[in-house]
Formats: sequence, structure tokens, C-alpha cells
Amino acid sequence: MTDLKGKTLFITGASRGIGAAIAVRAAADGANVVIAAKTADPHPKLEGTIYTAAKAVEEAGGQALPLVCDIRDEAQVHAAVDQAVARFGGIDIVINNASAISVTGTAQTPMKRYDLMNQVNARGTYLTTQACLPHLKKSDNPHILTLSPPVAAMEARWFAPSLAYCLAKFGMSLCTLAWAEEFKRDGIAANSLWPRTTIATAALNLLGGDPVASKSRKPEIMADAAHAILVRPSREFSGHFCIDDQVLFETGVRDFSVYAAVPGTPESELLPDLFLPSDLEPLPQ
Repeated sequence: MTDLKGKTLFITGASRGIGAAIAVRAAADGANVVIAAKTADPHPKLEGTIYTAAKAVEEAGGQALPLVCDIRDEAQVHAAVDQAVARFGGIDIVINNASAISVTGTAQTPMKRYDLMNQVNARGTYLTTQACLPHLKKSDNPHILTLSPPVAAMEARWFAPSLAYCLAKFGMSLCTLAWAEEFKRDGIAANSLWPRTTIATAALNLLGGDPVASKSRKPEIMADAAHAILVRPSREFSGHFCIDDQVLFETGVRDFSVYAAVPGTPESELLPDLFLPSDLEPLPQ
């Protein structure tokens, strides 16, 4: 398979950022995209709603179904899946993109924030995939792609300063690890994707401000890497923890400067993302 034409993607948290970029990239192939996210009305600090994302999908050449969906709510998730199937006839791909973050220590993390991260990240990923599973089994090239770090990066240096977030985020990665084995007979691929560098999104601006964003890559690098994974045969590519630029390098990409959030930023000045394995090799020059 060389493109996603006619495929239906169910993407959580796709009103902005990486999720929206993946949606638009798939739409360029003529895909159907379900935008399942909470933001129906503009956020005072975060641009993008399910409706602006839907417009971008349609302008790119795809069909969009914007749905207000809090993936912490089981009834809402199942209702969204039912609406997606009613509209497009099935679901071929699940993108577990929605995530909550608070990079804080044990004493500084209120239980309300702990619960939010685990409900959205680990539990939301589990629930969304579970709800879509009957429809994935009917697809001819079903994929589950979860935006979570490599399990090889499960190291004390990450867990110590931000335990609550790590528990929630690596919970998503454990889903990939298990699902690749559990769904092997069904031919459903389960993979994870993570960026080598920080990605310039509105959420990143809230955490670190412009100085961080200016030394980041654009969400499109994650979208192009996701696309490269999703067009692969599901029975032949599963159980992998992929890094965005490694995926693209393997497809022949050599010029990554086009992904710099600020044009002209040297690769050496880009900030590494969290949760990179200690043995992650740099790309060949």
C-alpha cells in the first residue's frame, strides 16, 4: 500500500498539534479522518478546535468527522466510534495521540493532575483501542499507532523527576508492547512513534515558551513519519518503537532542515525530547 486513500483514521486529540498534522497528512491521500477531541470552542491559550481541524482536513482533500469526545468517558468513546462507523463504514487506523502532561516531581504533583494524566494517557489509549478493536479486525490493513516513548527509555533518570507523567506515558508504551503480541493473529499492527527533538506545538509553548519552540521541529515530521508507518503491511510491521527521523531516513529522506520550526536552525541546536534511549544512535551524516 502506497497511500491512505479511502482509509478511515480515528485520531484522539486531533484538534491541534501533532494529531492535527497527522490528520492533514492522511487527508492529502484522500483518507477519512475522525477528529475525536474535547475542544469544540476556542481555548484562550491553545489555538485549534475540532472544527478548524476538520476544515484543514477537507481542504487537504479528505473527509472529516469532528466529534466532541473526552476519552476518559467510556460512553463518549463508544458513541464516537459508533458515529465514525455509521459515517465511513468502518475504522482502519487508530492514532492514540491525546495526552496530558505535567513534568513535576512527586511532592509537586496533585492527585487531581496524577489522575488526569493516567486517565487520558494510559487508560484513554486502552479504552479507545478497545472500542475500535471490532472494526480494526475487519480492516484489510489495520494499524494502531500510539504516540509514546520507546520502552528502552524506561530509565530512572526520566522517572525520578516526573514519576506521575512517566507512569501515564509509559503505560501507553506497554499497550503497544502487549498489543503487538495479542493482536498478531488478527493481523493488527501495534507500533509507537516518538520524536527525537521537541516538537513546536501550542502545548509546548505553554510549558517552555518561545525559546523552546524555536529550537524544535514542526509537527509535520511526526505526521510524515506516521504516514510512512501506516502505509506498511500491518502483518509485516508491528511491535516497533519508532523515532520520527529514523523512520523517514529509512524511506530516503536526507534533508531534515525543512522540518525546523525556525528555518535555518542548525540540527546541532535542536533540543532533544524526553525519554530517548541512552543507546539511541544519531542519524548518519
